Amino acid sequence: MFKRISLNVILCLILSACSKEKENGISHLLIDVPNIQGKQEYLASPYVTAGNRVYMVGHQDGSFPDLGWHIKGEMGGVWNHPIKLMDGFDIQLNWDDDSYVLNQADSFTNYPFANKHDFFIADKALKIGRWQFVPDDTEGIAIQLEIYNEAETAQNFELVFTGHSDLRPTWLGERTNMINGQDKPSYSSKIDGWVVKDKNNPWYVCYAASDKPEQKFSSKLNQKKLTSSNTLSYKVRIPKRDSKILTFSIAGSYTSEDEAIKTLKKIQHNLPELIEAKKNRYKALANQTKLTIPDEKLEQTFEWLKYNCDWLVRSVPEIGTGITAGIPDYPWWFGVDSEYALQGYMAVGQRDAVYNTIKLLDSVSEAVNGNGKIIHEMSTNGAVFNKGNINETPQFASLIWRIYQWNGDKAFLEKYFPTIEKGLKWLMDANDLDKNGFPEGFGMMEIHGLDSEMIDVAVYTQRAFADAAKMADELDKTSLANTYEAIAANLKEKINSEFWSKDFNSYADFIGTDKQTLHLIEDAIVRADTLNKPWAIKEMEQTKQFILNNPSNKPRPFVLHHNWVVNTPMEMGIADNDKALKALETAKRFVNPFGVFVTGIDRDESAGSDDGAFKAPPVFSYTGAVMTLPTGVSAIAENNYGRPNEALNYLERMTRSFSYALPGSMYEVSPDFGMMTQAWNIYSYAYPIVYQFFGIQPNAAKKEITIRPQMPDSWNKASLENIEIGNNKISIYYWKGPKILTIRTIQTNWNWSLKVELPKDFKNPGLVVTQGEPITSDKDKYVVSAKNGEIDASIYFEEATNNNSKTDD
Repeated sequence: MFKRISLNVILCLILSACSKEKENGISHLLIDVPNIQGKQEYLASPYVTAGNRVYMVGHQDGSFPDLGWHIKGEMGGVWNHPIKLMDGFDIQLNWDDDSYVLNQADSFTNYPFANKHDFFIADKALKIGRWQFVPDDTEGIAIQLEIYNEAETAQNFELVFTGHSDLRPTWLGERTNMINGQDKPSYSSKIDGWVVKDKNNPWYVCYAASDKPEQKFSSKLNQKKLTSSNTLSYKVRIPKRDSKILTFSIAGSYTSEDEAIKTLKKIQHNLPELIEAKKNRYKALANQTKLTIPDEKLEQTFEWLKYNCDWLVRSVPEIGTGITAGIPDYPWWFGVDSEYALQGYMAVGQRDAVYNTIKLLDSVSEAVNGNGKIIHEMSTNGAVFNKGNINETPQFASLIWRIYQWNGDKAFLEKYFPTIEKGLKWLMDANDLDKNGFPEGFGMMEIHGLDSEMIDVAVYTQRAFADAAKMADELDKTSLANTYEAIAANLKEKINSEFWSKDFNSYADFIGTDKQTLHLIEDAIVRADTLNKPWAIKEMEQTKQFILNNPSNKPRPFVLHHNWVVNTPMEMGIADNDKALKALETAKRFVNPFGVFVTGIDRDESAGSDDGAFKAPPVFSYTGAVMTLPTGVSAIAENNYGRPNEALNYLERMTRSFSYALPGSMYEVSPDFGMMTQAWNIYSYAYPIVYQFFGIQPNAAKKEITIRPQMPDSWNKASLENIEIGNNKISIYYWKGPKILTIRTIQTNWNWSLKVELPKDFKNPGLVVTQGEPITSDKDKYVVSAKNGEIDASIYFEEATNNNSKTDD
C-alpha cells in the first residue's frame, strides 16, 4: 500500500510538473496577445526583441549574421548599452547520423513584446518554436525552446547551445576610455553555465539553461576579434506525441559578475511573472489613445506604432533614459528625432518617455554647450558626436510648448524656459550673420554645402519665437513675450515673401549666393546623372543658365533639390493660404506609392502614382530614399489647409510599408530599408490623427479641451478613447450618416471645460444637443460645451456639400 501510494504521488508530481512547465511556456502565456506573422521573402532580414535595458537583433530566420554599419557588422546580437554582450548564439540538434542547426526558420511571428521562430524537421517529425523575451528594467533576455515530437516513437537527441560572446563598447566608446579586451570565459557551477568577462573591463555576460547540462562543453577564443564561443550540451528525451520546454537565460552587466548572475537567476526563477507584468503594461499601452476606424490596416498600424515607441526607450542609469532614434544603427539619443517623436509619444499617453527624454537632452546640452543649443546625437556612453544642428534648438522650444499644452505643469515650463531663452539668443546672435532674421546652418537636410539659410530652419525658428512668446506670457514675462511675438510675426511675413518661388509654385530649399548655388548645382547634376534622372539634370541646367545670365551680388532663394523641407511652412501652418495650396499640389509630384521622396530630384517613374515599389540599394544610403517623416509632414500640412482626404492619402501610402519587411513595424526608409523601427513614425501618425482628424486642442493649464473634428470622407465611423490630458482623460466617438453627423465626448474629470466645434458646411444644418449645451452659433461652426462631463450632439442636414477635396494621386 505504501509503495503504491508513493508511486501514485510520484506520478502525480511528474504530471503536475509537466503541466506546470506547459503553463509557464511563453506560447501559453501569450495565447491572447495580438501577433503578426512575417513574410517568407523577408526571413533573411532583421528583427528586434526589445527591452529598455537589453535588446537583441538577429534575422527572422533565426540566424545572427554581421549586421549594421555604425560599428561595421556589429549592430546585431545582444546589447546592454553602453556595451555589447553577444554576437548571438547557435542551437544545434544532434543525432547519431544527423544534425540540424536552428538558423533557417520556416516562419517568424512578432508579438508586441516577444517574438518566435518556427522550425520543422520533417524527417524527425519535430516542430520547434524558438521564443525570445526581454523583461522590463532587466539586463537580460530569455530564449525558450518549445519542442514538439509529432512522431509515434520517442525522440532522443543532443541539444548544443553555443553562445558567441562579444563584450565590446558602444559607438564612440574610445572617447570615454572604453577599450575592448579579450573575452575570457569560465564555466560556473553557480549557474551551471558560462560566465564571460572582458579582460580589461568589469564587463560580463553569462548564460545557462533551466536544465543542468551534461558534462560536455567546450570553449574557443577568437583572438583577432577578442571574442569567445562557448558550448553547453543537453540530453533531450521526448516521448511520442509529447513536448519539452527548455529555457535559456542570458544576462549581462557592465559593472560586476554578481550583478550579471543575479539578473540571470531573476529571469530563471520569475519568467512567468515577468512576462505577465510586461503583458499587462502593453495592454495599457494599447488602450491609451485607442483608435477605431473603418481602415483596419491603418488602425493596426497605429496600435503597433505605440508598441514600437516602447521598443525604442533606452535606459543607461549612469547617463539617463530616453527614446532612441532607430534600430539597429541608431540605438542612442538624438535631439531632432526626439523633438518630432515626443509630440506623438505625448498624444498616445507615453508620458514617462517624454519627460525622461527631455530631461536627458536638456541636461546633456547644458553640460556640453551651456548656451541653450540642443545636441544632435549622443552615444549611450555619454559621448556627444554632434553638438547640434541649427534647427534643433528652435524645435526644442516648440516641443516644450506642445508638452505644456498637454500637461499644464507650470513647474515643467519654468524648468525648461531658461534653456529656451538662452537657445533663442544663441540662435540669432551666433548664426544670423547678416542679421536678416534667418539663421544660417544645417537643418534637416545634411547635404554637403547646403548650410546657408535653410527653409526648415527659418520656419522652425519662426514657430519657436511664436511658441516662446506664449510661454513667456504664461510666466508673466510680458516684455519678452512682446519681443518674441514681434520677431515671429516679422519672420512669417519674410518667409512668405522671400522664400517663395512663383516659377516653381514652391517654397525655396534655401537662400544662398550665386557661387554657392552653382557649386551645389554641379554636385546635384552628378547625383542626378548617377541616378539616371534626365528631367532633373535639364531643370538644374536651366537654373544654372539663369544664374549665369542674371547674376546677383546678394543671396537669393533657389529651388534646387526639391527637398521635403519645402513643405515645412505648411506643416507649421504659416504659409499664406494661396501659396500653401499651390505648394501642396507641387508636392504631389514628389511621392511614390509609399510616401515622399527625401530629395525630390531623386524621384523615379513611380512618382505620383500607386504603381511600382521602391527598391532598396545594396549599401545603406539616403540617396533616392522615400521616408516616413517627410510623408507625415505632408499629411500634417494638408490637414492644416482643410484637406483631410489628401492627408489620409499620405497616411495610406505610409501604411503600405507597415509589416512590409518586419511584421508589426515600419521601416525608416519606405518600405524596407534603413532602421527597421523608427521613433519619429509616431509623429507622422499621431499628429494628423489625434491633433487634426479628431481635432484635439488641449490647454491643460486652464483645464480646457477644444475638439475640432476634421475627418476624411471615408471615416464615417471613428473613435479615439482614453486620451490622457493633464489629470483628465477623454474619449471621442464620431459618426456620420447620410443626413446626420454625431459626435459624443466623455471626460473623466468634470471640473474641466470641454468644448466641441462642429462644422456648419452643410445645407440647412440643424443642431440637436442630447448632452451638453450650445454656447455659440456663427456662420462657420457650432460650439457645444460640456454639461455633467459629457457632450452628445448631432447636426442634421438636407444634403452634404462638404468641401473636402477628393483624393487625387
